[in-house]
Amino acid sequence: MNTKKFEKLQRINWLTSEMDGLYHLASLKIGLNDSASRILYALYTGGGSCLLSEIYKDSGISKQTVNSALRKLEEEDVVRLAQHHGKAKIVFLTEKGKEKANDTVSKIVEAEIGAFESWSEEEIDTYIGLTNKYVETFREQVNKL
Repeated sequence: MNTKKFEKLQRINWLTSEMDGLYHLASLKIGLNDSASRILYALYTGGGSCLLSEIYKDSGISKQTVNSALRKLEEEDVVRLAQHHGKAKIVFLTEKGKEKANDTVSKIVEAEIGAFESWSEEEIDTYIGLTNKYVETFREQVNKL
């Protein structure tokens, strides 16, 4: 094993964990649990609605956890689910949900944008490109397991 690459891998894993921790802390600071925060974030950044399948795919949380969090958000009149096409469902923010998202997850989006403001466009593009390359090549390696 290449020791230098392993040390860099450990640093990448630490940074990834640190990012997860920051999103958890941000969710706590805005008064949401992680699941509700991720769902509201997806809806807020999606313009107030998105397919349920996209929430499953993009949130990084299990379907069971998403469904449980959605039931709670529905009970609180924050979201509404509706049939889309075929079996597909779409999730909408209610008026109360729009207010809640504006009062909560919009602050996370603002913090993210604030963090990027110290970067040049080239740095942002480089970060996105390298992170995408890592994800794709790691996915290939995982598929070989």
